[in-house]
Amino acid sequence: MNISEPDSSFAFVREFILLGFSCEWKIQSLLFSLFLTIYALTLTGNGAIICALWCDQRLHIPMYIFLGSFSFLEIWYVSSTVPKMLVNFLSHKKTISFVGCFLQFYFFFSLGTTECLLLAVMAFDRYLAICHPLHYPNIMTGHLCTKLVLICWVCGFLWFLIPIVLISQMPFCGPNIIDHVVCDPGPLFALACVSAPKTQLLCYSLSSIVIFGNFLFILGSYTLVLTAVLRMPSATGRQKAFSTCGSHLAVVSLFYGSLMVMYVSPGLRHSAGMQKVATLFYAMVTPLFNPFIYSFRNKEIKAALRKLLGNFNIM
Repeated sequence: MNISEPDSSFAFVREFILLGFSCEWKIQSLLFSLFLTIYALTLTGNGAIICALWCDQRLHIPMYIFLGSFSFLEIWYVSSTVPKMLVNFLSHKKTISFVGCFLQFYFFFSLGTTECLLLAVMAFDRYLAICHPLHYPNIMTGHLCTKLVLICWVCGFLWFLIPIVLISQMPFCGPNIIDHVVCDPGPLFALACVSAPKTQLLCYSLSSIVIFGNFLFILGSYTLVLTAVLRMPSATGRQKAFSTCGSHLAVVSLFYGSLMVMYVSPGLRHSAGMQKVATLFYAMVTPLFNPFIYSFRNKEIKAALRKLLGNFNIM
């Protein structure tokens, strides 16, 4: 790596300042209320789906196991960044420790990678169910379903481990202000005392592979699904297949669109405001809408939620 020995006279950074949204106190209070509401709704919506799927034995099938895993992931994904954002809205210092910054960086990127992989697995599941319906029960068994979910989580948490460790070893000697809402590689590279082009290239290459690789896999899967759906003789079957696939593609478009803008174009200089908006889009907006897009349009999920609410009323 192109990292020279730092001068011993440098005063190394022990904490960073997450600048977030620099605005008047009244606006920050309003943003705090808005973000807190979004966070609460995200936890409630995804938590309700998990409980409904857990309580209804009829939904213990691969499609809904993947959906439950996805909702569980979304809860942790949004929790890796939003609580710190909320604290910073009410704080004048807006500081985050060096270790805390890199832990947030690691969990945010690891959970995001896991989400990319899980979306690809869910597309593969729909491809098998629609294009190979007779073989689907024998291929997508409960054992395989569990293995695929575990592989997504393990690979997701290993994917960015090396570049994050390398970035954490770089010397940061000030300034320590990160003009962002989260600890992100772009601002961290800018704050380093020395340049590390190889580490930067590795980070953006891994981002490109996981984003474009999974996106192209999803696109290919749904191209085959669309071809199979158009050949269906039943209009009801076509409508049901389009509804399921349309929901998934809507989530994929929201999530991958903002990711591609941020992490696959290191040569483009995005404004700080654009970076913050794009990050909020895939870190908060997508997890909020996922329960509505995926599940509340689904009759089985609606029935399971009614049953769950009915049990609470009885209790």
